[in-house]
Amino acid sequence: MTALLVKQPGIHTTVQDRGRFGYQAQGVPVSGALDPVMLRLANALVGNAPYEAGLEILLSGPALEVGGGTIRVALAAFGGTLAIEGESTRVFPAWRSVTAKKGERIVVKGTGGPVCAYLAFEGGFDLAPVLGSLSTYARGKFGGFEGRALRAGDALPLKRAQASERGEVALADPPREDKTPLRIVPGPQDDLFAPQALGILCSSTYTVARNSDRMGLRFEGAELPHAKGHDILSDGIASGTLQVPGDRRPVLLIADRQTSGGYPKIATVCAADLPRAGRLKPGDAVRFAAVTVEDAQKLARAGAVRIERLAAGLVAAGAGEMDLAHLYAANLVSGAVSGAEGD
Repeated sequence: MTALLVKQPGIHTTVQDRGRFGYQAQGVPVSGALDPVMLRLANALVGNAPYEAGLEILLSGPALEVGGGTIRVALAAFGGTLAIEGESTRVFPAWRSVTAKKGERIVVKGTGGPVCAYLAFEGGFDLAPVLGSLSTYARGKFGGFEGRALRAGDALPLKRAQASERGEVALADPPREDKTPLRIVPGPQDDLFAPQALGILCSSTYTVARNSDRMGLRFEGAELPHAKGHDILSDGIASGTLQVPGDRRPVLLIADRQTSGGYPKIATVCAADLPRAGRLKPGDAVRFAAVTVEDAQKLARAGAVRIERLAAGLVAAGAGEMDLAHLYAANLVSGAVSGAEGD
C-alpha cells in the first residue's frame, strides 16, 4: 500500500470531502471543505470524482514524503507553489497535476492570501468513512485521519499504488480571487432587529476577527442592534447563517457550524458566495450586499455552470511551461533569462 508520510504537518491540515449530510437532526455538524469549489477543481486535475476527499491546508502547507510507488497530486490555491523535492527540486504553480515518486517530498509553499488551499491525490485516501464521509470534525474527534489535524509521523494510506499512465494537465482558465461584497438574503429573523440594522450591515466594512475558526467567522465592526434582546428559542442553523449574539456583531457560521443556535439571524450568505467566504482569514475586510431569494437562486445556478466549465477546461501541462526553480535561481538583475523546462 502506498502512503504519504507526514514530515511537517503545516498549521492545520485535515482530510476533508464535501461533508457529512443527513445527521444534523442528531446534532452532527456537516463539516467538509471550507471551499468545496477549490476541492472540486483539485480533484478534476487528478481525475477523481468531484468531491473525493483531499487535504485542506489552512495558512501554511505541509511537507509529505511519498512512501512507495508514484503519486499524482494537484494543488488548488490562490498563489503558492507545489515543490517536488528529491535528487533535484521541481517547483510548479497551482492548478495543474504533478507526479512524484517514492522518496520524493511534496511540499506546499506560500499559499498566498486566502486562508485555505487544497491538495488532491489520484484515487484518494484509503480511509474508513464515518457516517458516510471522510471529513474531519476535530471538535468531535472523528472522521478523516484519527479525527484530528495531521501530525509529523502520520502515514496517510492512498488507494492507488501507482499513478495512472497519462500526461499531466492544467486548468485552461484558473479561477481568480473575487473581493466583491458577499451577497446576503435578509432573514430568517431580520424582524428581531432594529429597523436600521440591515442598513448598517450592508453599509459597513467588517474585519474578520482573530478568534474565527472552521465553525464560524467572527467580525469586528459596526454593531447591529436587536429589537427585543439577543436570546431566542434555539432553532436550526443553515450554512451561511449570519447570527448576532449579545455583543451585537455578526458571526458567519460555516463548515463546522453547530446544528442549532439561540441567537437571532439577520441574514444568510448566498450559496454561490459561501466558498469565497470560507477562504477569509483574520484581518480580511468584508462587505455585504443584500439580494432577493430569486437573485440568490440565479447566482447559484450560474455558479454551478461556471464550476463545471472550469473543471472541464483541462489542457496538457508541461510543454513550454516555466521551471520556477530554474527561474528563481537565476540572476534577474543583469538581464532576462529563459525559464522554459529543458533550457
